Amino acid sequence: MNKITCICLGVRSMEKAIKFYRDELGFKTDEKRNNPEVIFFDTPGTKFELYPLELLAKDISEENTPQIGNGFGGITLAYNVENKEDVDKVIEMVRNAGAKIVKEPQNVFWGGYHAYFADLDGYYWEVAWGPNFKYDNNCMLVF
Repeated sequence: MNKITCICLGVRSMEKAIKFYRDELGFKTDEKRNNPEVIFFDTPGTKFELYPLELLAKDISEENTPQIGNGFGGITLAYNVENKEDVDKVIEMVRNAGAKIVKEPQNVFWGGYHAYFADLDGYYWEVAWGPNFKYDNNCMLVF
């Protein structure tokens, strides 16, 4: 069990989340509808899924449904870029799409450059560049 095949985010509004990810940020999908029951985006190596938050909580357990709330859940998603200046470009793109910039782009102790934003449902994303980041032929980060 050494892979992640899908990352699912429970979202409060499918229509707003789809507009943010598909229409504003350019995540690729064959789904044309603005409010489907579920949506999958094609990303290298892992599928990215959006599903209504309340239905996701009920899918986990009908009898003991997880509490839905705002706040940091101890997880971040990451988007790593090949060029330092791309961090600034991505942050401006997500800012214009309605994301909340939590940490403006800045140098970090490990020699890289990064920033954080929260999407429309409060999920935290790191956008990072590192001087030693290498990528394979599928644009996947290699450590």
